Amino acid sequence: MASLPSKFHHFSSSIEGIELPLEFTFPFYYIPHPLAVLASKQLQEYLHNQRDFNHDFGHTAPTEKSIGKMFGVLVVQSEEGEIGFLAAYSGKLAESNHLEYFVPPVFDILPADGFYKKGEHFVNECNRKLAELESSSFWNELNHELNQLFDRRNEQITKLKTSIKSNKSKRDLLRNEAKENLSLSELEGLNQQLNYESQSEQIQLKKTTKSWNENIAQVEQKMRAYKEEIEYLRNERKVLSSQLQKKIFSSYNFLNSLGKNKSLYSIFEKTVWQTPPAGAGECAAPKLLQYAYLNGLKPIALAEFWWGNPPASEIRKHGHFYPSCRGKCEPILGHMLKGLKVEDNPMEHVIETGDEIPILYEDEYLLIINKPHELLSVPGKQVKDSVYKRMRKYLPEATGPLVVHRLDMSTSGIMIISKSLEIYKKLQFQFISRSIKKSYIALLDGEINDASGVIDLPLRVDLEDRPRQLVCNEYGKSAVTEYEVISIKDGKTKVRFFPVTGRTHQLRVHASHPDGLNSPIIGDDLYGERNERLYLHAEKITFNHPVTKEVLTFEINPEF
Repeated sequence: MASLPSKFHHFSSSIEGIELPLEFTFPFYYIPHPLAVLASKQLQEYLHNQRDFNHDFGHTAPTEKSIGKMFGVLVVQSEEGEIGFLAAYSGKLAESNHLEYFVPPVFDILPADGFYKKGEHFVNECNRKLAELESSSFWNELNHELNQLFDRRNEQITKLKTSIKSNKSKRDLLRNEAKENLSLSELEGLNQQLNYESQSEQIQLKKTTKSWNENIAQVEQKMRAYKEEIEYLRNERKVLSSQLQKKIFSSYNFLNSLGKNKSLYSIFEKTVWQTPPAGAGECAAPKLLQYAYLNGLKPIALAEFWWGNPPASEIRKHGHFYPSCRGKCEPILGHMLKGLKVEDNPMEHVIETGDEIPILYEDEYLLIINKPHELLSVPGKQVKDSVYKRMRKYLPEATGPLVVHRLDMSTSGIMIISKSLEIYKKLQFQFISRSIKKSYIALLDGEINDASGVIDLPLRVDLEDRPRQLVCNEYGKSAVTEYEVISIKDGKTKVRFFPVTGRTHQLRVHASHPDGLNSPIIGDDLYGERNERLYLHAEKITFNHPVTKEVLTFEINPEF
């Protein structure tokens, strides 16, 4: 019997009776297979007890230096049919790419004698020379002298121009007065004198400006050699970095089950990104599949989980399973999974129930409906069944977009439907001006201490993992939510949310984020853990009827 690869781990508990999956895990939306769950628990036990490396995960006593990590397990089958698993981490761990328990990277950029370290040395040397030039006392003195010259020149020229303008006004006044009191010859003599004064002032202005510019030019000449060297080093650094990056992209080569090899560069060149994002190829899933293919192991099931303190912007819960990131991993895994029988993307196969949407109110201008959970507001790329599609069928004569505002696919509750473009625009204006008041009911996985409060966390889309949202103080848009606790039972809290703004996934992120309520909405498969449904319901809405101007309020309780 052939020996198993060194990174192959046997299950420490019995897996007898657990059936192998018929298809490999769809990595971007999945429920972990029981074997992947067992493997993850075994890896987590290792992380609890290991003494092989030192790393502050921060899951027990977080500090400013705590850094959580994404880990992955790949259940595999050897050529002899033996079932085991591989383990990996994303990026580096304990400043290392190689740790005994885990599979190695697809390509290791860290060896001291490798091209990356050598290239990095040249880039760092450019940085060092640039830092020396830009921080030298001579350079700083010249910069200071130049700034002073500019300031003094501007100050003196401004004073001269002000004086010239004032003197011109005096001369104009003197000419007007002289026309009534002086003879023609006296007036001609006065004008000659005044013109001479004006010309003298302009000559003085030109001479002063020229003198200052000559002084400035002398200092700039001294700086020119410095500037040229700085610009040369910046260009050289840019070229070196670009060459190094391209070489890295070409050195990352990924296999698939068909034995086909592709570089990172070739994988991304035909995508919308064209250039691989930073860290592409360093996630756990590509590492695991690459090791399996290289060692004749058949991939059976995949799972990834977060371990430790969450990052500042993303929502990551200790021990929770997460899908692979789309920005970095989707193109890579799209290649690596070819030849495997992979589960269908469940989002592309949503079953249309055919159930009618409950209508709470209807007049000749609009409708109020109660959207069921797991129904899109508008058609998606793959799934066409939606509120829009059903309302278009119900209202064949209606004009305009119909759907005035949206709810997430998994959110149930009240929506306004317009019957004409004119009504749509009037209702849209109320949403834009924030005169429409809404409230939501949510069931959170955790106990909230404060009876009420305000969450203010700016949000932006995660460009590398859409549609996930990030908390971002630098580029995020303002997102504000008021809340009040309704009840607490069995470690769960029912809350009422009052969104002041209407950002994508606002309530879900504000509930889950550590700086928010730190308690994800139950069933939130993006920011918490999957359940039979997302326990979020648009409970109440108040607005002005766009025609009658009557204040209307509609309310419907959730089915949880």
